[in-house]
Amino acid sequence: MDEKPRNVSGSLCPAMSSAEILGDKWTLLLLREMFLGTTRFGGFQKAIPRMSPSILSKRLKTLEAAEIIVRKPLPAAQAGEYRLTRSGRELGPIVENMAIWGMRWRKRSIAAQDCDVGGFMWDFHRTLNTQGLPDGETVILVQISDRTELNAWWVIANGDAVDLCPDDPGHEVDVYLTAPLSTLVALWLGDLSVKDAIDAKAAFIEGDRHLANSAQDWMAQSPFVGVRSAMADH
Repeated sequence: MDEKPRNVSGSLCPAMSSAEILGDKWTLLLLREMFLGTTRFGGFQKAIPRMSPSILSKRLKTLEAAEIIVRKPLPAAQAGEYRLTRSGRELGPIVENMAIWGMRWRKRSIAAQDCDVGGFMWDFHRTLNTQGLPDGETVILVQISDRTELNAWWVIANGDAVDLCPDDPGHEVDVYLTAPLSTLVALWLGDLSVKDAIDAKAAFIEGDRHLANSAQDWMAQSPFVGVRSAMADH
Protein backbone atom coordinates (compact mmCIF):
# COMPACT_ATOMS: atom_id res chain seq x y z
CA MET A 1 0.00 0.00 0.00
CA ASP A 2 1.34 3.45 -0.90
CA GLU A 3 2.11 5.68 2.01
CA LYS A 4 0.58 9.11 2.16
CA PRO A 5 3.04 11.97 1.61
CA ARG A 6 4.40 13.36 4.84
CA ASN A 7 6.29 16.50 5.69
CA VAL A 8 9.96 15.53 5.57
CA SER A 9 11.35 19.06 5.52
CA GLY A 10 11.17 19.57 9.28
CA SER A 11 9.26 22.79 8.68
CA LEU A 12 5.83 23.54 10.07
CA CYS A 13 5.19 25.99 7.21
CA PRO A 14 2.05 24.86 5.32
CA ALA A 15 3.43 26.41 2.11
CA MET A 16 6.46 24.12 2.37
CA SER A 17 4.22 21.14 3.00
CA SER A 18 2.20 21.97 -0.12
CA ALA A 19 5.36 22.50 -2.19
CA GLU A 20 6.53 18.98 -1.37
CA ILE A 21 3.60 17.68 -3.39
CA LEU A 22 3.03 20.43 -5.96
CA GLY A 23 6.51 21.92 -6.43
CA ASP A 24 7.29 19.96 -9.57
CA LYS A 25 6.71 20.94 -13.21
CA TRP A 26 5.27 17.56 -14.15
CA THR A 27 2.76 17.67 -11.30
CA LEU A 28 1.62 21.17 -12.28
CA LEU A 29 1.26 20.17 -15.94
CA LEU A 30 -0.68 17.10 -14.91
CA LEU A 31 -3.05 19.15 -12.73
CA ARG A 32 -3.51 21.68 -15.53
CA GLU A 33 -4.60 18.87 -17.83
CA MET A 34 -7.11 17.64 -15.26
CA PHE A 35 -8.59 21.14 -14.95
CA LEU A 36 -8.92 21.15 -18.75
CA GLY A 37 -10.86 17.88 -18.64
CA THR A 38 -8.26 15.18 -19.30
CA THR A 39 -8.97 12.04 -17.25
CA ARG A 40 -7.21 9.10 -18.98
CA PHE A 41 -3.58 7.99 -18.92
CA GLY A 42 -3.43 8.10 -22.73
CA GLY A 43 -4.84 11.62 -22.77
CA PHE A 44 -2.13 12.82 -20.41
CA GLN A 45 0.51 11.24 -22.67
CA LYS A 46 -0.82 13.10 -25.72
CA ALA A 47 -1.01 16.42 -23.90
CA ILE A 48 2.41 16.12 -22.21
CA PRO A 49 4.50 14.09 -24.68
CA ARG A 50 7.82 14.83 -22.96
CA MET A 51 6.59 13.21 -19.75
CA SER A 52 7.66 9.57 -19.70
CA PRO A 53 5.07 6.90 -18.81
CA SER A 54 7.01 6.02 -15.64
CA ILE A 55 7.07 9.63 -14.40
CA LEU A 56 3.40 10.04 -15.30
CA SER A 57 2.49 6.91 -13.35
CA LYS A 58 4.55 8.04 -10.35
CA ARG A 59 2.99 11.52 -10.27
CA LEU A 60 -0.53 10.09 -10.53
CA LYS A 61 0.18 7.77 -7.61
CA THR A 62 1.57 10.68 -5.56
CA LEU A 63 -1.54 12.80 -6.20
CA GLU A 64 -3.76 9.84 -5.42
CA ALA A 65 -1.91 9.16 -2.15
CA ALA A 66 -2.32 12.83 -1.24
CA GLU A 67 -6.09 12.48 -1.93
CA ILE A 68 -5.92 15.23 -4.55
CA ILE A 69 -7.26 12.80 -7.17
CA VAL A 70 -9.03 9.46 -7.12
CA ARG A 71 -8.83 6.66 -9.68
CA LYS A 72 -12.18 5.43 -10.92
CA PRO A 73 -12.09 1.86 -12.30
CA LEU A 74 -13.89 1.26 -15.59
CA PRO A 75 -15.25 -1.94 -17.15
CA ALA A 76 -12.74 -4.57 -18.25
CA ALA A 77 -10.54 -3.72 -21.24
CA GLN A 78 -10.78 0.00 -20.48
CA ALA A 79 -8.23 2.09 -18.61
CA GLY A 80 -9.36 3.78 -15.42
CA GLU A 81 -10.20 7.45 -15.11
CA TYR A 82 -8.64 9.97 -12.75
CA ARG A 83 -10.92 12.49 -11.07
CA LEU A 84 -10.23 15.52 -8.89
CA THR A 85 -11.37 15.43 -5.28
CA ARG A 86 -12.64 18.46 -3.40
CA SER A 87 -9.03 19.06 -2.32
CA GLY A 88 -7.90 18.86 -5.95
CA ARG A 89 -10.60 21.23 -7.19
CA GLU A 90 -9.49 23.85 -4.67
CA LEU A 91 -6.09 23.91 -6.42
CA GLY A 92 -7.75 25.33 -9.56
CA PRO A 93 -7.41 29.02 -8.63
CA ILE A 94 -3.83 28.44 -7.45
CA VAL A 95 -2.73 26.92 -10.77
CA GLU A 96 -4.60 29.64 -12.68
CA ASN A 97 -2.95 32.42 -10.67
CA MET A 98 0.45 30.83 -11.31
CA ALA A 99 -0.31 30.96 -15.05
CA ILE A 100 -1.38 34.61 -14.78
CA TRP A 101 1.81 35.45 -12.87
CA GLY A 102 3.84 33.67 -15.54
CA MET A 103 2.19 35.70 -18.33
CA ARG A 104 2.82 38.94 -16.42
CA TRP A 105 6.41 38.32 -15.35
CA ARG A 106 7.81 35.42 -17.41
CA LYS A 107 6.22 35.84 -20.83
CA ARG A 108 9.50 36.61 -22.58
CA SER A 109 11.03 33.44 -21.16
CA ILE A 110 7.95 31.41 -22.10
CA ALA A 111 8.09 32.64 -25.71
CA ALA A 112 11.83 31.96 -26.01
CA GLN A 113 11.84 28.39 -24.74
CA ASP A 114 12.15 25.40 -27.06
CA CYS A 115 8.68 23.98 -26.57
CA ASP A 116 7.61 20.50 -27.51
CA VAL A 117 5.83 20.46 -30.89
CA GLY A 118 3.30 17.84 -29.86
CA GLY A 119 2.48 19.59 -26.60
CA PHE A 120 2.10 22.94 -28.36
CA MET A 121 -0.17 21.53 -31.06
CA TRP A 122 -2.30 19.87 -28.39
CA ASP A 123 -2.80 23.31 -26.80
CA PHE A 124 -3.31 24.87 -30.24
CA HIS A 125 -6.09 22.51 -31.30
CA ARG A 126 -8.10 22.81 -28.10
CA THR A 127 -7.89 26.61 -28.03
CA LEU A 128 -9.02 27.03 -31.63
CA ASN A 129 -11.81 29.61 -31.71
CA THR A 130 -14.50 27.50 -33.34
CA GLN A 131 -16.95 30.41 -33.15
CA GLY A 132 -14.98 32.04 -35.95
CA LEU A 133 -15.39 29.06 -38.30
CA PRO A 134 -18.28 28.31 -40.70
CA ASP A 135 -20.85 25.67 -39.78
CA GLY A 136 -19.92 22.07 -40.51
CA GLU A 137 -16.49 20.54 -40.79
CA THR A 138 -13.37 22.64 -41.32
CA VAL A 139 -9.96 21.05 -41.85
CA ILE A 140 -6.87 23.14 -41.14
CA LEU A 141 -3.46 21.78 -42.06
CA VAL A 142 -0.78 23.36 -39.88
CA GLN A 143 2.66 23.03 -41.49
CA ILE A 144 5.62 23.84 -39.24
CA SER A 145 8.22 25.04 -41.71
CA ASP A 146 11.34 24.81 -39.53
CA ARG A 147 10.83 21.21 -38.38
CA THR A 148 11.74 18.05 -40.25
CA GLU A 149 9.72 15.74 -38.00
CA LEU A 150 6.17 16.15 -36.72
CA ASN A 151 5.87 19.11 -39.05
CA ALA A 152 2.33 18.53 -40.38
CA TRP A 153 -0.78 18.50 -38.18
CA TRP A 154 -4.40 18.21 -39.28
CA VAL A 155 -6.85 20.14 -37.09
CA ILE A 156 -10.42 19.01 -37.76
CA ALA A 157 -13.18 21.19 -36.34
CA ASN A 158 -16.88 20.42 -36.45
CA GLY A 159 -18.96 22.64 -34.22
CA ASP A 160 -17.32 22.76 -30.80
CA ALA A 161 -15.56 19.42 -31.34
CA VAL A 162 -11.93 19.68 -32.49
CA ASP A 163 -9.65 16.73 -33.27
CA LEU A 164 -5.89 16.71 -33.83
CA CYS A 165 -4.14 14.26 -36.17
CA PRO A 166 -0.37 14.00 -36.76
CA ASP A 167 -1.09 11.72 -39.74
CA ASP A 168 -3.20 12.51 -42.79
CA PRO A 169 -6.79 11.50 -41.90
CA GLY A 170 -7.84 11.62 -45.55
CA HIS A 171 -10.08 14.69 -45.21
CA GLU A 172 -10.00 17.45 -47.81
CA VAL A 173 -8.03 20.41 -46.44
CA ASP A 174 -9.86 23.73 -46.36
CA VAL A 175 -7.01 26.02 -45.34
CA TYR A 176 -3.24 25.71 -44.98
CA LEU A 177 -1.36 27.54 -42.20
CA THR A 178 2.42 27.48 -42.71
CA ALA A 179 4.91 29.06 -40.30
CA PRO A 180 7.95 28.29 -38.15
CA LEU A 181 7.16 27.13 -34.63
CA SER A 182 8.30 30.42 -33.07
CA THR A 183 5.75 32.34 -35.16
CA LEU A 184 2.95 29.94 -34.23
CA VAL A 185 3.87 30.38 -30.55
CA ALA A 186 3.87 34.18 -30.95
CA LEU A 187 0.41 34.02 -32.56
CA TRP A 188 -0.84 31.77 -29.76
CA LEU A 189 0.54 34.02 -27.02
CA GLY A 190 -0.99 37.08 -28.68
CA ASP A 191 2.40 38.70 -29.32
CA LEU A 192 1.78 38.76 -33.07
CA SER A 193 -1.37 39.33 -35.09
CA VAL A 194 -2.20 37.24 -38.14
CA LYS A 195 -1.98 40.34 -40.38
CA ASP A 196 1.47 41.31 -39.07
CA ALA A 197 2.72 37.74 -39.46
CA ILE A 198 1.52 37.58 -43.07
CA ASP A 199 2.82 41.07 -43.91
CA ALA A 200 6.23 40.09 -42.56
CA LYS A 201 6.09 36.82 -44.53
CA ALA A 202 6.52 34.97 -41.24
CA ALA A 203 3.32 33.01 -41.87
CA PHE A 204 1.35 31.97 -44.94
CA ILE A 205 -2.35 31.15 -45.06
CA GLU A 206 -3.73 29.62 -48.25
CA GLY A 207 -6.91 27.87 -49.27
CA ASP A 208 -10.53 28.87 -48.83
CA ARG A 209 -10.73 32.64 -49.27
CA HIS A 210 -13.16 33.23 -46.41
CA LEU A 211 -11.07 31.19 -43.97
CA ALA A 212 -7.87 32.91 -45.06
CA ASN A 213 -9.40 36.38 -44.67
CA SER A 214 -10.95 35.58 -41.28
CA ALA A 215 -7.93 33.77 -39.80
CA GLN A 216 -7.63 36.20 -36.88
CA ASP A 217 -11.18 35.24 -35.86
CA TRP A 218 -10.48 31.50 -35.59
CA MET A 219 -6.76 31.48 -34.75
CA ALA A 220 -5.99 29.52 -31.59
CA GLN A 221 -4.83 31.63 -28.66
CA SER A 222 -3.85 31.05 -25.06
CA PRO A 223 -6.72 31.56 -22.59
CA PHE A 224 -4.38 34.02 -20.83
CA VAL A 225 -3.66 36.11 -23.92
CA GLY A 226 -5.41 39.12 -22.37
CA VAL A 227 -3.16 39.20 -19.29
CA ARG A 228 -1.14 42.41 -19.32
CA SER A 229 2.61 41.96 -19.13
CA ALA A 230 4.28 43.64 -16.17
CA MET A 231 6.73 45.22 -18.65
CA ALA A 232 3.81 47.11 -20.19
CA ASP A 233 3.15 48.79 -16.84
CA HIS A 234 6.40 50.72 -17.31
